[in-house]
Amino acid sequence: RNFPSREGSKPGSGQLAGVALMDARSIAATTANGGLLTPATDIDYDPTVPEYRYDGSSYEARVYQGFGKGEYDALLKLGPNIKDWPEIAPLGDNLLLKVASYITDPVTTTDELIPSGETSSYRSNPLGLAEFTLSRKDPAYVGRAKAVQAEEAARRAGEGDKALLEQVRQAPGCAGLEWKDLQIASTIFAVKPGDGSAREQAASCQRVLGAGANIAVEYATKRYRSNLINWGMLPFQLAGATPFGLGDYILIPNVRQALAGDLSSIPAYVLGAEPKAFTLSIAPLTDDERQILADGCLINFYKH
Repeated sequence: RNFPSREGSKPGSGQLAGVALMDARSIAATTANGGLLTPATDIDYDPTVPEYRYDGSSYEARVYQGFGKGEYDALLKLGPNIKDWPEIAPLGDNLLLKVASYITDPVTTTDELIPSGETSSYRSNPLGLAEFTLSRKDPAYVGRAKAVQAEEAARRAGEGDKALLEQVRQAPGCAGLEWKDLQIASTIFAVKPGDGSAREQAASCQRVLGAGANIAVEYATKRYRSNLINWGMLPFQLAGATPFGLGDYILIPNVRQALAGDLSSIPAYVLGAEPKAFTLSIAPLTDDERQILADGCLINFYKH
């Protein structure tokens, strides 16, 4: 896949990378010659391969051999960079989204959503990996998403913003809503997100930062859309002009009810001095996909 800077280089920082196909012996010769490209034919070496004797002592000393003798009460010892997934809440009855990133590029790749390369050491650390979300496309995204996550934590603690709640109550049919009836999450808007690889971290990193949805004109791949669903993020689509911008709040009343019904026309409101109505949609979902979204993620779905 020929994405710009796919190998991880940063041209803006003066970095340039190229690719050379080399045999293993030439790689060894190049290393022995201090990194100067050197073919194996240019050096003298002893081609004799010594007899190999397997030494399994390191595995016997460090790998737990538990087959047939499991210690079910023993706690797993995790390395410092191996972390559990955070708890993910089920979908609330009414969803309040805040736009944490607004991307107008024709296509947004999974490599832009979560870069490869320097992130690989965090593959077993969901929150550590999430720090790199959109780092090349929108470096301020993580901070904005965490701020929305803090708003949701305050709401759950009974300390929601009163002025924001008053804006929510101005939407049709929402006059009686309290903070306990709502759920706050972040979202990104992108024209066509998800092109490229199938890495699910492009979705999971948003989710652990408190994202509850994506809004797109269309999704580049079925796989990215499926990853959003499996991580409990509503894959909204929007036709026509975009009525909101970065930092705006979008209210989707009765979202759980809408999820169980017709997905072709879902009422939504951009909050402000007066709520501005518009319509979202979700492409057809299977019954399982609807339940996964309602449960909050596939992990929760399997807990049933």
